Amino acid sequence: MLWSGWGDPAKARELPPKVRKLLGDLLGVSDPENPPASFGEVQLPISALPAPVMTRLSTLVGDEHVRCDEDARIRHTRGKSTPDLLRMRAGDGADAPDAVVLPGSHSEILDLLKLCAEHRVAVVPFGGGTSVVGGLVASRTNYSGVIALDLARLNRVLSVDKVSMIAEFEPGLRAPQAEQILARHDLTLGHFPQSFEYATLGGFAAARSSGQASAGYGRFDDMVVGMTVATPRGTLELGRAPKSAAGPDLRQIILGSEGAFGVITALQLRVRTAPRAKVYEGWRFDSFTAGQTAMRRIAQEGPLPTVLRLSDETESMIGLSRPAELGTLADAGCSMITGFEGSEDDVAHRREAVAALLSELGGVYRGTEPGERWDEGRYSAPYLRDSLLAAGATVETLETAGFWADLPRLYDAVRLALRATLDDPLVMCHVSHVYATGASLYFTVVAAQDEDPLAQWERAKAAVNKAIVLTGGTISHHHGVGRDHRDAYANEIGELGVQIMRAIKGRLDPYGILNPGVLIP
Repeated sequence: MLWSGWGDPAKARELPPKVRKLLGDLLGVSDPENPPASFGEVQLPISALPAPVMTRLSTLVGDEHVRCDEDARIRHTRGKSTPDLLRMRAGDGADAPDAVVLPGSHSEILDLLKLCAEHRVAVVPFGGGTSVVGGLVASRTNYSGVIALDLARLNRVLSVDKVSMIAEFEPGLRAPQAEQILARHDLTLGHFPQSFEYATLGGFAAARSSGQASAGYGRFDDMVVGMTVATPRGTLELGRAPKSAAGPDLRQIILGSEGAFGVITALQLRVRTAPRAKVYEGWRFDSFTAGQTAMRRIAQEGPLPTVLRLSDETESMIGLSRPAELGTLADAGCSMITGFEGSEDDVAHRREAVAALLSELGGVYRGTEPGERWDEGRYSAPYLRDSLLAAGATVETLETAGFWADLPRLYDAVRLALRATLDDPLVMCHVSHVYATGASLYFTVVAAQDEDPLAQWERAKAAVNKAIVLTGGTISHHHGVGRDHRDAYANEIGELGVQIMRAIKGRLDPYGILNPGVLIP
């Protein structure tokens, strides 16, 4: 991944002149005063890791798997949120780990955690590095050093059980490679979040990821039937049957724990038969309210498409769902994408049923071209975010979820919070995931950078977090908690909930070495 941005540097692109002019005319965006720092200008702290620890780490995993060079440290500094990237573009490498360690097995991780607990070294589990909530920045207070525990060497498929439709993976396997291997068995996970090209399976589990095809395949945490976890106190083996009444499900403690309770070293995941047919289509609704009503009816009455997304009026007009055509203003109304994957008969049946309901509720069919165009560009939006940052805009995404009855109030509250704290921003939204009882809202905001864009966004983010909690939404539907949502998460779960989280942390990680400062209020 690009050290100061998203993805493949070869795919980065400058904004066309007409888009730059549009940003200037609409939002007052102007070119930044200072150019971004080059790789060689990033300021790194001197490694604080004690020499005896370095020696023992090398003994545990091999000299070649302990890296302290600038390249490794910079590329493991922070994640990919806008604040993360603004700091990197300013040459600020203050949060860099002292070393990057690449273990090769579960037993090596157990030994490494024991060593780090003994010497008070903080450990940040690192998968694809795609966190957008400050999930990869450990607190250094009262620690002798920080290491990034890169799981890239744990990248195998361990087994495929086509009878039970379960496959076992190591956590460092990236999503595209997992899909390629499963395709040889005519199988798929069906998990395609925007981070798909770079994220790892372990990261999906640790952050409770939800993919763009969640309406059809479910969230990633729905797919996890078992896992092996290394903790400073030993090994957890979780999950041994499709369902169980043997007490609370301890898998739920690890799912979404963001490396603060343990390091996932193996995952047993439900798989599906690879689809024979795929069709993506576009619809138009007169208003966001009308489109949401249609989505709710589909979610509650079925059948569901595999993909179901609805952009509000602003996002539809700007064309954010078509990053390559940004700046080409579309017709009024709201754009909906429906996607169907499965057997030929299944796809035909669901398309017909969904089309009948959408037409009945005021939807206008726009053919397959909008859906196919969305499918082709579904992973390109983060590149657009980088281009906008380079042009002098503050741009970030945030998401939440709520029950259907609360969704209009939640939508208004977030937009009002952003407009109250940013100078005349452009605020866009889409419904990205649906359930019978509610849905998620995914916002994108663009504003002109002021003299301190980091502080500018922190003010806006604090206001949004407060608005979400006050209006009954969850602080995160699929991005996770990290550091950015930690205080709001405490408000969401209440004081007793905070005590429970701290008690779990204290039992599994008594020395507090795992990702300190992340998740736990």
